[in-house]
Amino acid sequence: MTEPLVAGSMIGILGGGQLGRMLSVAAARLGYRCHIYEPGAGAPAGHVAERVTTAGYDNEAALRTFAESVDVITYEFENIPTSALDILETLKPIRPGREALRVSQDRI
Repeated sequence: MTEPLVAGSMIGILGGGQLGRMLSVAAARLGYRCHIYEPGAGAPAGHVAERVTTAGYDNEAALRTFAESVDVITYEFENIPTSALDILETLKPIRPGREALRVSQDRI
């Protein structure tokens, strides 16, 4: 069993849309901070998160810097390229894990 996050921990969220925004607000109410990683500028979650990185999912340097700044990583939608997870999962835990993402990407 994994240990719960300590209050004040930084949650990294891949994707900065409306779900990321709602997740950031809920996390803040529980005493957590959020760092959004989003390729597009002006992401809705960026208005409520503590930090935002605007870079492509293929930008390895940005992904590594993002991972160094967070305690755990999650994602707000199922279309995260698995190549980004290949990099991130070696640096920080990703919850839910890769298998959940694989299943959610399988439309059949």
